[in-house]
Amino acid sequence: MALNATIHTFDIDLADADRGVYEPLNLRVACHPSESPDFLVTRVLAYCREYAPGIGFSPGLSTPDEPAIHVRDATGALLAWIDVGVPDAARVHRAAKAAPQVAVYTHKHPDLLRKALAGERIHRAEHLRLIAVDRRLVADWCALLQRRMKMSVAFSGSEAYLAIGEHTLTGALAPISLDPATDADPQ
Repeated sequence: MALNATIHTFDIDLADADRGVYEPLNLRVACHPSESPDFLVTRVLAYCREYAPGIGFSPGLSTPDEPAIHVRDATGALLAWIDVGVPDAARVHRAAKAAPQVAVYTHKHPDLLRKALAGERIHRAEHLRLIAVDRRLVADWCALLQRRMKMSVAFSGSEAYLAIGEHTLTGALAPISLDPATDADPQ
């Protein structure tokens, strides 16, 4: 018997000062039993950071050739492919051929993503945006995770600020380069 996904509802007041994005979001996010809470909250955080008209979550595990999050224009053309975790190089290569913008948000150690992509053929690799989400921020949010959450999410520079009830969580969304010597904070 197959296990069903758990639906999480997030009512989010989004404020991204750098991009001038201020939106109330009501997200219903399916979490498959094989997905970790770390993956779920990173996916929601990436959605908030990348928020734009036409953004949406993929249908899930039933469509493995789709990104975790996509941005499409009014015609359905793919504008941005946003992945979460540590996708393999072949997936990132395919993403870079399919969309003009590709971002990967990882809640794992940045070296895991570097190793997965190092030395591999990736279309337009120099244009990839690789982001390490502060693992303490992810862990703290997971400790507070409920099926229904009302919260505020704000971004300023590379910092994320979450207000959940009386809890305030902060952490960096640090850019990762494929060369570890150029990263400011390897986490």
